[in-house]
Amino acid sequence: MAMTAVKDFHKLRRLHGLFCVYKPLGVHWKLVRDTIETNLLKGNVAPPPALPHKVRFLAEPSPTGEAGAAASLSAAPVPALSHHPLVTGPEFQHIRVGVGHRLDAASSGVLVLAVGNGNKALDDLYKTRVTRDYMLECEFGMATKDFSHTGRVVEKSTYGHITLDKLERVLAMLEGANQKATRMFSNVDMSSQEAYELAVQGLLGPDGKSAPILTGLRCVHFQPPSFTLEVQCLNETQKYLRKVVHEIGLELRSTAVCKNVRRTRDGLFTSRQALTRNQWSAADVMQAVQQHRYTKKTEKTVRKRSEESSAATRQSKADVMSSHRGKEHGS
Repeated sequence: MAMTAVKDFHKLRRLHGLFCVYKPLGVHWKLVRDTIETNLLKGNVAPPPALPHKVRFLAEPSPTGEAGAAASLSAAPVPALSHHPLVTGPEFQHIRVGVGHRLDAASSGVLVLAVGNGNKALDDLYKTRVTRDYMLECEFGMATKDFSHTGRVVEKSTYGHITLDKLERVLAMLEGANQKATRMFSNVDMSSQEAYELAVQGLLGPDGKSAPILTGLRCVHFQPPSFTLEVQCLNETQKYLRKVVHEIGLELRSTAVCKNVRRTRDGLFTSRQALTRNQWSAADVMQAVQQHRYTKKTEKTVRKRSEESSAATRQSKADVMSSHRGKEHGS
């Protein structure tokens, strides 16, 4: 048992990377981060190692017992108290946990975190064009000041005229407008091979920070007044997504509010990999970091093979074209 704890302690010293948790509804992201930091520091506790010993010469009483008689010295090992845990304190007093794309308190779902040197990878996560997925639970018939169902009601309206077909037409219109914005913000020639390859890999998007963009939008549940939307997006905020629901209601000559915003994916991280509240321990975090490293390594290998295969295909096509040209010239 003690040996296992020592091994976990040494793993914790090398803990660097990314992982994700499931942020509960109504909990601020700062509280999530602080709780995990505290749990990681608790995981730093290991059985104290045996204290090293130093040789000291200790005086022994005179064998005759006479006062004033010269005492003899003998060498004896004594513990070095300068290495005692009560003197040295804990191994770590602070472990930095960084937060990726944040979720406000009224939202729930996948929240990516970084520990140690993994904080540097968060910058790369912000710069990449990977999308995030959300499930928006919505309701027709009401508009509020802050676009959420808890805000001050500013208008109520009927919704009996809304059909699934009408809703899907509005969603298609919004998705088309956002696809146009995606091309506009991309610093890539749309007629180039680079644009084609980025589109195939799902990486075609704005170069750097841009306005929020919806890359996908569909209705997965429709039972008026309730309906649920599945959204893929870039550079979004949860407030922006609630505003989109409000605008959908207006387009349908009605009103709508967003009752719940739940993130189901952030790049490579999905809700399946997210650590629930009872898994925010040092051991579970270490396992999640290692699992992400393995997944990322596997994806990198697959991408490399795909690129090599594409390059070989292009070369083969070029060879065929060159062969045809040679035959035409020869004839």
